[in-house]
Amino acid sequence: MTVIDVHTHVFPRLGRNEGRMLADEAEPWLRVDGAGTGMMMCGDEEYRPVGEALWDPARRLADMDAAGVDVQAVSSTPLMFGYAAEPSRAADWCDLVNDRVLAFCAEAPGRLLPLCQVPLQDPALACEVASRAAAAGHRGVHIGNHVGDRNLDDEGITGFLAHCARIGLPVLAHPWDMLGGDRMRGHMLPWLSGMPAETQLSILGLMLSGAFERIPASLRLCFCHGGGSFAFLLGRAENAWHRRDIVRADSPRPPSEYVDRFHVDSAVFDPRALRLLIDVMGVERVMLGTDYPFPLGEEEPGATIRACPGLDDAERARLLGGNALDFFAPAEVPAATMPAT
Repeated sequence: MTVIDVHTHVFPRLGRNEGRMLADEAEPWLRVDGAGTGMMMCGDEEYRPVGEALWDPARRLADMDAAGVDVQAVSSTPLMFGYAAEPSRAADWCDLVNDRVLAFCAEAPGRLLPLCQVPLQDPALACEVASRAAAAGHRGVHIGNHVGDRNLDDEGITGFLAHCARIGLPVLAHPWDMLGGDRMRGHMLPWLSGMPAETQLSILGLMLSGAFERIPASLRLCFCHGGGSFAFLLGRAENAWHRRDIVRADSPRPPSEYVDRFHVDSAVFDPRALRLLIDVMGVERVMLGTDYPFPLGEEEPGATIRACPGLDDAERARLLGGNALDFFAPAEVPAATMPAT
């Protein structure tokens, strides 16, 4: 069976001068310290210690071989999004990052699938960057789940998602810049509590705003980290939609009728949680995702899937790779909507 990890990150070797293409201060760049270690940087500030698998394709491929992973979808680290920058400056930065991600993945074509990033703060410009990236060989686009106070149901962002549907570009949505930061000091609480809340907010926003009614059903959209807290709280949202007109004011259908509009990865780390996720989403809507190579990721790729109760071999094969093969399959797109070459 083919094993495909849809949620992995890269930070190409971008120096400080290159980071200043995006920002004059707090610019993202990678400091490589030697002996396989490095540091993600924001200007002068150290952001997070990292290992060479984040930037070295040879090390990554060795890890994949050791873990039995055939293919990874490779996306930039959210620190690199650049959504606060001036749009044209962010577009140039995204083009640079996208070129470096392509070069990284070119070390093992077919095993490393490049996902681009875009200046989502300007949806029209984001469409242009996404089209260029798709024409250059990117297999999907990696976006944050919001831009400032604009959620995914923002009119401009839904327009971008519709563009991705039209050009057949899959979308991986990742939580970042978590809400409630002032109350989540220490113990990595923004990652433990804020990320699931961000993803739940994004999914419900698309459902209850009616955004899914405006976005083509052909859009291939995946939320990281198992969809956050969505699966566990779907019943709460469903109950509210049926009982309160203010909840259903903009949504013609209850939340449960939109679960076929998106996928989630399997990064929930507990077979019981994964069982619930599959029951809510359907076995065809969950894909292996590990958050490699960060330390909060699944250390043994696919272990939670293999330990999940009630799955037969065919269902495990779908979760470990079959669903991702369909998700990232090249789309047949009408010539009029294909990116310019």
